[in-house]
Amino acid sequence: MADVTDVTGVADAVGLTGVSGVSGVPVNGPTALASEYFQSYSVIGLLALIGVLFVAVAFGAGRLLRPVVPTPEKLLTYECGVDPVGEGWAHTQVRYYVYAFLYVIFAVDSIFLFPWATVFAAPGYGATTLVEMFIFLGFLAVGLLYAWKKGVLAWA
Repeated sequence: MADVTDVTGVADAVGLTGVSGVSGVPVNGPTALASEYFQSYSVIGLLALIGVLFVAVAFGAGRLLRPVVPTPEKLLTYECGVDPVGEGWAHTQVRYYVYAFLYVIFAVDSIFLFPWATVFAAPGYGATTLVEMFIFLGFLAVGLLYAWKKGVLAWA
């Protein structure tokens, strides 16, 4: 059977101070930790509230201070500096989107390659990391080969 000194020693070891010897209920241990925990979140909440208020005040001041002079030119639909004439449907080249997707693929590839290079240099990660990265590069190579076979990479 453990005596009171054992309980107090264990409580001190885990950082709970002020343990009463009779009931074993901490006096200021977990409650002090909880109040510190929620106090740090209250600071974050206060900063978030200040940020929201700052944005609301800025938008409100802009709405109050700006001039409101609606003219027919201001009420027109604006599209990249070109007057909206004709019908709304226009043919769009899909290949530009494909180039954008290929760029995203290689950007993601570079995002994974740089951390891999740092992990590969660490001891114990050599062969496994090398195989995993070549599998990843293989998937990217298959996608690039598919795009090349479909003629997407030919600028016509």
